Amino acid sequence: MRSIVFHRNAGSLPSNVRTISRDDRIRTSGPGLRVFQKIADRLGLSVAERIVILGDPSRSTYYRWLMKANHRRPIALSLDTLLRISAKIGIYRALTFLFEDEAQGMLWLKGIHKSPHFAGNSPLRSMLEGGLNGLMSVRRYLDAWCSGNLDSGTHGDIFEPVAERDLIFI
Repeated sequence: MRSIVFHRNAGSLPSNVRTISRDDRIRTSGPGLRVFQKIADRLGLSVAERIVILGDPSRSTYYRWLMKANHRRPIALSLDTLLRISAKIGIYRALTFLFEDEAQGMLWLKGIHKSPHFAGNSPLRSMLEGGLNGLMSVRRYLDAWCSGNLDSGTHGDIFEPVAERDLIFI
């Protein structure tokens, strides 16, 4: 299997490296931003929080992006912004997989955690204060949890690990 690595500047890169072209960014920016907006609405994120998660563009830039995306006009977000949107989509996907309803997911996202991974903070705070690394860290944590690769007890006192008695086969 040939692995594909995305890189901003092709230059003289190996043949298995694919660049992210402006056309690729135009093709994915509008739909990605529209999905990001719907997720942010569902999670009750403020405009200020949305802007921080997107990499701190000015308010006018943020609203210009939304206008273009919502009117299906071409927009080419930066690779950094697209990675941030991708991370947020992945976080939301994991929350919907792990929790029965959005209220439980929001409790986890906004709640304080004793896990060393969050150092007594909420995952949302890690996302807002940690930049792209904070977003990716929360995403990796949730991906590990979804795949069962977390040690028990890492979720603080709010949640108990799933036990065999909790499984129901139909």
